[in-house]
Amino acid sequence: MSAALARLHVLRATARRRRMAADALVALPLLLGLAVLAYRLGGAVAASGALLAGVAVGVWFVRRRAAVVDLPWVARRLDASVPALEDSTALLLHAPGGGLAALQRARIAARIETLALPDLRPAWPRIALLLAWAAGAVLAVAVLLWPRAPGGIDGEALRSGGDARDAATETRILAASIAIAPPAYTGLPTRTEPALDASAPAGATLDWRLRLDPQPTAVHLATHEGERIPLRREGGEWRGRHVLDASLLYRVEVEGAPPADASLHRLDAVPDQPPQVRVIEPDQNVVMAEPGQATWTLLFEASDDYGLGEARLHLTLAQGSGENVAFSEQARVVEGEGEPTRRRYALTLDLAELGLGAGDDLVARLDVDDTRTPERQTTRSAAVVLRWPPPQGGDATGFDGLVQRTLPAYFRSQRQIIIDTEALRAERMRMPNDEFVTRSDAIGVDQRLLRLRYGQFMGEEAEGGGEGHGHDHDDHAGHDHGPGEHHHRAAPAPPPRRPANDSLFADAAAHEDAPAEPEPEAPAPAPAFGDAGNVLAEYGHVHDHAEAATLLDPETKALLREALSAMWQSEGFLRQGNPVSALPHQYRALEFIKKVQQSDRIYLARVGLELPPIDESRRLSGDLDGVTDRPDRVPASTAGAPELAALWRALDDGAPAEADLDAASRWVLDNQERLDDPLALVAAIDAVQRDPGCAACRDRLRAALWPALPVPAAGVLPRPAPDAAGAAYLDALREDAP
Repeated sequence: MSAALARLHVLRATARRRRMAADALVALPLLLGLAVLAYRLGGAVAASGALLAGVAVGVWFVRRRAAVVDLPWVARRLDASVPALEDSTALLLHAPGGGLAALQRARIAARIETLALPDLRPAWPRIALLLAWAAGAVLAVAVLLWPRAPGGIDGEALRSGGDARDAATETRILAASIAIAPPAYTGLPTRTEPALDASAPAGATLDWRLRLDPQPTAVHLATHEGERIPLRREGGEWRGRHVLDASLLYRVEVEGAPPADASLHRLDAVPDQPPQVRVIEPDQNVVMAEPGQATWTLLFEASDDYGLGEARLHLTLAQGSGENVAFSEQARVVEGEGEPTRRRYALTLDLAELGLGAGDDLVARLDVDDTRTPERQTTRSAAVVLRWPPPQGGDATGFDGLVQRTLPAYFRSQRQIIIDTEALRAERMRMPNDEFVTRSDAIGVDQRLLRLRYGQFMGEEAEGGGEGHGHDHDDHAGHDHGPGEHHHRAAPAPPPRRPANDSLFADAAAHEDAPAEPEPEAPAPAPAFGDAGNVLAEYGHVHDHAEAATLLDPETKALLREALSAMWQSEGFLRQGNPVSALPHQYRALEFIKKVQQSDRIYLARVGLELPPIDESRRLSGDLDGVTDRPDRVPASTAGAPELAALWRALDDGAPAEADLDAASRWVLDNQERLDDPLALVAAIDAVQRDPGCAACRDRLRAALWPALPVPAAGVLPRPAPDAAGAAYLDALREDAP
């Protein structure tokens, strides 16, 4: 920085300090006068607050006025007072340039360094200072000497908590009533409750009417959540209005004399329940169509607490088989018979008009609305299904006896699992978390069952057959052993059991009715008691015989393994309550299933099977290399509600004053959904807060607190201390020990 520019900065700083000091001295007496006024009206606390607020505003104002004094302001003042600077002082504030401007800038800088510059500080505003200090003194004296109004409330009275009027010490409620106007859609009449406690439908308008003696200056209703409902005075009554959306606790608070009854009063909001719909006919969820049936009769019954609205019948027709299933839906508005709060809906459907044929399913559900405004509630009935069985196919002959269709009965529900998952994801925001997790787990169970059925075609007789899957064991999962499906023959020695993941389509081959050309066999010898071969032939399976196994090409086996792996990933996310992460794996599984369907035929194996040799070196050796263990992690126990536990211990010790009642009350308000009756617990805590010595209040609090306490986690009990004889016995054992 040049010497000339440094002199300009010094002039700016001195001028700015002079202006800030002058403005502060002008504002100071006004701030003191306002502080005295606040002290008179509200006491020391109000005076301190007013003084701090005034100082903050004053500092902002002074700094704003001083910001005008900057370097351009100094340059203008110098040009006006020093002709030798030739109105060119502003050139020092810009970056050096070339030509005549640079030459002139150098000349002005040299003159500023040598000339005696004038003092740019503004003069003291003597008249403004005199007027400001005089006004502040007059204001302070007037406030201090101003007489108190009769019956008024001053700061000292507020601090002492007393009333300026000595005639009364508390306010009594002479009469109280609540006029309840239910919502119009309920059809209920307006009624009046002659008390401060009431129960009303949710959305009802409440109108209080109170008569107090003596008359206070202001009245309001304070709820347990901190809301204040003001009451207005009309003649000799105090009236207030509130819309009851949820249950609450409140007390009457007045300004002046405290109320004689400061207890909490309760208002219960009765929620509008959704309609109830049940199926009367048919009496089963799935009904098989009878030969020649042309119509289907349905009968539903619905009820609601206030009134029923529109009803719609949803029909879903499923046509096709396997993954090629087409769905068509339609909805019909139906009329019911009966009272406004209970109706029956009788329907007769024409099956030919709906297009129901052999192998099709017709699903019917009834949606019923209520009359709640502004948003109606809808309930859907349970689904009833009319199933037309597909025609029975003829017996296979010739070479077709050696051919099996790829997964004939199991490729049906992966697409439905995807549909259910998408519907669950769409309803996530309108569903409680517990219900959401339960429905996700139910879809995960469906995915598991489907995975087990597909696993049969890879030779998985139990859940442990999948590659890389940690399934739990389920003996003969998915096997439906019908007559003739197992051929038990006596054998001198059973073949060694194959690993489940190597048996390929053994289960499918053994369980499908695919007649082969049996070779003539010699008559089996009479079974001998205790013969191991006869026992296996009588009760065993032949899934691992080479002739009973199916043969798949490597590409088809790889696709099926990929489908099983995707199903396993989908099942895991669904069981964890995360259907969004399960959807990509479900679509992958469906894609692989479609590719497997392109393998049209599977031929029964007629060649021998070479099993890998058994490693005898590790038998009975205890070598666990390569064996992994994945134990279930035990979730850490949570403390539950430490505030409630501390309050219970304080009540048990007979010292509720030592407990943090405010913390317990805040916990109850933050966790109302976890409690059956949170308002009763809040009221009991408030009663103990107002009167810690009330034994009945403490008993009520203990009774309300007990159901809210968390259940302690299970743990290992400590070993009981031995008595004298037991201790002597243990000492003797230790002495005899070597």
